[in-house]
Amino acid sequence: MANVDYSKYAKLSPFELKDELIALAQSKTDRIMLNAGRGNPNFLATVPRRAFFQLGLFSATESEFSFSYMPEGLGGYPRPVGLQQRFDHFVLENRDKPGVVFLGKAVSYVRDQLGLDADAFLLEMVEGILGCNYPVPDRMLRISESIVKEYILREMGVQGMPKESLDLFAVEGGTAAMAYIFNSLKENKLIDYGNKIAIGVPVFTPYLEIPELNDYQLEEVLIHADPNMGWQYPESELRKLEDPDIKAFFLVNPSNPPSVKMSDEGLAVLADIVKKRPDLIILTDDVYGTFADNFKSLFAICPENTILVYSFSKYFGATGWRLGVIATAKENILDKKIAALSKKDKDDLEKRYGSLTTDPASIKFIDRLVADSRNVALNHTAGLSTPQQVQMVLFSLFNMMDSRQDYKKAVKSVVRERDATLYRQLGVDIPQDPNSVDYYTLINLENTSRQLYGDEFADWVMKTKNPTELLFRVADETGVVLLPGSGFGVQHPSARASLANLNEYQYAAIGDSLRRFAEESYQEYLQIVKKK
Repeated sequence: MANVDYSKYAKLSPFELKDELIALAQSKTDRIMLNAGRGNPNFLATVPRRAFFQLGLFSATESEFSFSYMPEGLGGYPRPVGLQQRFDHFVLENRDKPGVVFLGKAVSYVRDQLGLDADAFLLEMVEGILGCNYPVPDRMLRISESIVKEYILREMGVQGMPKESLDLFAVEGGTAAMAYIFNSLKENKLIDYGNKIAIGVPVFTPYLEIPELNDYQLEEVLIHADPNMGWQYPESELRKLEDPDIKAFFLVNPSNPPSVKMSDEGLAVLADIVKKRPDLIILTDDVYGTFADNFKSLFAICPENTILVYSFSKYFGATGWRLGVIATAKENILDKKIAALSKKDKDDLEKRYGSLTTDPASIKFIDRLVADSRNVALNHTAGLSTPQQVQMVLFSLFNMMDSRQDYKKAVKSVVRERDATLYRQLGVDIPQDPNSVDYYTLINLENTSRQLYGDEFADWVMKTKNPTELLFRVADETGVVLLPGSGFGVQHPSARASLANLNEYQYAAIGDSLRRFAEESYQEYLQIVKKK
């Protein structure tokens, strides 16, 4: 590790730097590499997955019945007539197989608790899992959208809003949502080159990187959360949003990497700002909201101004499924802003969307998102694949049907116990915060040094140690991979550790390794002090 120029890594995204750290951590064969650098959970919801596969078997049989006179392997569209009876028989005959009973209960729940047409729901699920049609409607299957709306409203803490006041666009995870939203905001003249946008930091790195691309060239105004306030936004920072030149405010809530939800006080300040600035666009990424206690999204307090992004990836352990939604209120500032554009801008947009309808001006922003996601000309093939939508629905129903919320309690307990274990073995105080989610943790270099060995040692560390070099040394000497907090907009030297992707004993090992590394540094410090 001697004579390495660490400055060359300064501009790398932490997710690219991760690869360098992993290579170094794996370079020694006499130990196990512990990668706490990425938030891919190692827990997942099994019941809705079993239900998915069982539904697939039933649906494939239904398809084969349609073409029963043809050779084996060739099927047709499932037949609506008698579908419910055949499904009930399937559930009865296979009730000993995991996932099947859940399917039967899900159909009953959709009918009796959500008040939806069970026959239409079952047909949509069977056709959807077979993937035998383009997604119709392209934004989201009709009954699927109604079910996921219910899930979103409940989990995001939205009260008093009927499902009919909400629109959803099913997308390929939160990543696709971000890409689509940035693109459509620009295409629809809602942001333009040189515009100011505010970003709540620390934040998921791409929110810092995308606005700077040549595609957008936006001026970033950072809204800093204060670590001394439990990573909440001070009112003075939020009040920056009163600047009329700021077009939009982007944030992750609960935050990444501090992993805390926005406090009620912060939500109240933001609601007051929106009253003064009814033109402000808010984009909130709430993927970690389902891990929080009593979570309330910004969408719950100012729905007309807010674009809500939610991903199923972390809570259900479904990063590979690529499942997410974009949500907007039917009455929203985005559509009002488009309606208020200049005649020239409106004419440009009529040309862009003119192939979709005879009245392109009437197309809502969320439907423009769908069209833009396929470069407009391919709008007729837009939409998330129908099998993906089926799994999304089963995840949603699994959560809503769990009256005791056993799964939620379990996954919360998993990450929080890992957090406690890491800090206990590190030998410092376990952070306590009612707003904390504990999906990630930020290990503060200065605070950790101060708690372990005192103020003078901490001052020496801050003056003499390069945080990036420390991450490489930790990877090289202990096999532990952490990501730099600076890559997420953290102002103080710190390392982000995911609490989702390793087992509890491994977090204990990470704590032990970091403690040993700190002890070595302290011994180095003592030798320097003695020489003086």
